[in-house]
Amino acid sequence: MSGEAEVLKQSLDAALAAIEQASTSSAELAAEEVGRVTYTGKGIARVDGLPGVRSEELLHFPEGVLGLAFNLDADQVGVVLLSDYGSLSAGDLVRRGGEVLSVPVGDSLLGRVIDPLGRPRDDQGPPACSERFPIERPAAEIMDRLPVTVPLATGLKVIDALIPIGRGQRELILGDRQTGKSAIAIDTIINQRGKDVLCVYCAIGQRSSSIARVVDQLRENHAMDYTTVVVAEGDDPAGLQYIAPYAATSMAEWFMGQGRDVLVVYDDFTQHARAYRELSLLLRRPPGREAFPGDIFYLHSRLLERSTHLREEKGGGSLTALPIIETEAQNLSAYIPTNLISITDGQIYLSPQLFQKGIMPAVDVGKSVSRVGGKTQLPAYRAVAGDLKLSYAQFEELEIFSRFGTRLDAETRKALDRGRRVRAILKQPQLSPLTAAEQVMVLYAVTQGVFDEVSEERLVEAEAAVIAALGETPEVCKKINNGQPLNEADMARLLKGAQAAVKPLGEATKEADGNAAGN
Repeated sequence: MSGEAEVLKQSLDAALAAIEQASTSSAELAAEEVGRVTYTGKGIARVDGLPGVRSEELLHFPEGVLGLAFNLDADQVGVVLLSDYGSLSAGDLVRRGGEVLSVPVGDSLLGRVIDPLGRPRDDQGPPACSERFPIERPAAEIMDRLPVTVPLATGLKVIDALIPIGRGQRELILGDRQTGKSAIAIDTIINQRGKDVLCVYCAIGQRSSSIARVVDQLRENHAMDYTTVVVAEGDDPAGLQYIAPYAATSMAEWFMGQGRDVLVVYDDFTQHARAYRELSLLLRRPPGREAFPGDIFYLHSRLLERSTHLREEKGGGSLTALPIIETEAQNLSAYIPTNLISITDGQIYLSPQLFQKGIMPAVDVGKSVSRVGGKTQLPAYRAVAGDLKLSYAQFEELEIFSRFGTRLDAETRKALDRGRRVRAILKQPQLSPLTAAEQVMVLYAVTQGVFDEVSEERLVEAEAAVIAALGETPEVCKKINNGQPLNEADMARLLKGAQAAVKPLGEATKEADGNAAGN
């Protein structure tokens, strides 16, 4: 009985201690602002109440629907809805989140397909991220930046040789629809394999089938190992499309803060601008040119300003941006294209005429420019293709002139033949990037006239033979890829190897021409 009494005494003591603690503790009262929905539809909501809400604060609606405080009017709050709002109706309660919108960041995002809120789109469960970044972050200070000095190789001859891009640069890709804009960006991502560059592909307003095709191409080429795909599909709310590039940039900035080099592709800003225009008009913001709100320039400039190359004290990372924009009827002077041309450090213009002729990538060299990348170009490119852009532009003008049927002298005909071969050599199939050494070898061969005796129908075969001959000069390849300048002996070895590789094809062409003349 004494043991039972002891147990009973301990139980009574514990109960009395709990009662005493409960009587002395007091609950803390906290004020919570609650608003009420007065209108919902077309991706927006209007809310009464919430007098203390702040701009771009996260708001919580019933059924887990999220919103972003967009307009802070005197009598109501205009809210951009970020998820399916079919369950909302007038009278629903709205609560302040007390924080700005943020996204998960970290290494676990690599290889994933997610939406701008970090929710999975690839059936692999939520990404295991322990850190979050707000989608709106200030750009790096001027004194925290370094010049762009390291090339970002795309693997495309026409870009790496004539319109080079550097790590930390902002290079616009623009052209009419279906001219291969996304293909250039995808090839650039694939070419970063083994180069210690992480990639973020942001799809804005694209069809599900187009996004699935891009993801499949990245997986087939083993590029998803270092790539994150951020998806806001065309049937997603306009608010989700609006925040997509900001969310993708915050994810990329985390990697840059770790000292990594990052490439971000925004595909495309046409849909982003349209989504912002839709939201602004629905929320009664005053329209400007082409019904876009007046701050559309600031919208894109503050985003692209976050791309930079950081000082070593800040980690030394870089963020390179490749925004894509769609023109209509080749109108480069339209509102949004001119805005972005003035923001970025150059543009790659794709011509529908070249695309229709089968010249792909359909880069119009005359209308394309890189204002920064030339300083990052490998010395070997400058040695073999220093004046190639100018001579190619002159060839295009000469070709137009020759269509008038004027009798041409031998020198002019030779320049036209050389120019046509340069244009053919600059063509490149999709998903087949070339190394710097392979590009330098081919470009040097064409500028030195090695392909002049080969028929245009056999140029692809001749190019493959020249690239194969590069294996006989491994030390020259190493110098090119390491960014070392080539001396005269190196150039002579490249030329000799190219001539030996192309000689059988040139002789076959002469023989075929002789047989045709005899018949």
